[in-house]
Amino acid sequence: MKRYSKPSAIFSIIAIILSHVAYSQTDRLSLKYFGTAGWQISHDGFVVLVDPYISRIKLGTGPSISPEDNRQSFSRSDRYIPDSTLIDELIPRADFILVHHSHFDHLSDVPYIARKTGAKVIGTETTINILRAYGIPDDQVYAVRGGEDYQFEKFSVRIIPSIHSALREKHYYDSRKLPEKLTVPLAISDFIEGGSLMFMVRLGGKEILTMGSMNFVEREIQGLTPDVLLAGVNGSRFGIYKYTERLLKATGMPAIVIPTHWDNFRIPYGFSQEPAIEGKLKPFVKEVAEISAETKVILPTHLETIIIDQ
Repeated sequence: MKRYSKPSAIFSIIAIILSHVAYSQTDRLSLKYFGTAGWQISHDGFVVLVDPYISRIKLGTGPSISPEDNRQSFSRSDRYIPDSTLIDELIPRADFILVHHSHFDHLSDVPYIARKTGAKVIGTETTINILRAYGIPDDQVYAVRGGEDYQFEKFSVRIIPSIHSALREKHYYDSRKLPEKLTVPLAISDFIEGGSLMFMVRLGGKEILTMGSMNFVEREIQGLTPDVLLAGVNGSRFGIYKYTERLLKATGMPAIVIPTHWDNFRIPYGFSQEPAIEGKLKPFVKEVAEISAETKVILPTHLETIIIDQ
């Protein structure tokens, strides 16, 4: 079952009103998809954001950029500038922010959101050092490495060690960490990986396992039984041995799987995602059906709210 916060071309005041409506659904656990690996997980007025990348900047050139996108273009050497107007429209408040890793499409909007909302942030050492450089105070951040299992007042979260997608035909590798002393604003290229995590979010009587990449450490998720799996579904998963089968079996064939990190995040909300739907989502749905017929795959749409029944 879905309930929709319908986007418009200019994200007018209607978007704000619908956003507040989503927060009022206090008797249900809800998930809203921000695109990329970004989510809002809400229950009873408590809001957890995961990798909230809203700005969707026009980065680089080539087929990922729409000729109809007339926004400012960025290169990786440019300083990152968040779209604060759009962020303010889509994120009125937050209690916690979980960051899988520190690439720009996961972390770059978080300093602004954390400062605006006062939300506490959980992430790697590199993530936290970046936030500190942007002026986020120590009492608002939690540096983790994976293995922690924290209880907070209204939710708990297990932090799981993970690995990044196998990009560049499996040649991707980055062991760097960023130090405490940084000059901000950072260039887009300065948002390095800095290590990768997954999160098991326990909220509203449900367990949601989140992914920020198209890869995982099988032994770290073996035996987990999430009610909802946010499964990374971008193209690099095709280079991983039996990716979907191993992922589903390790997590106990979850009742609900929702694809994440599948879209073209270099184009604005409202632009067509048909190539990603055809090339990434549809093959994944077919794979899941062949492996676990009882698993329900919910296909998310940008800015729409998915209600998880109790």
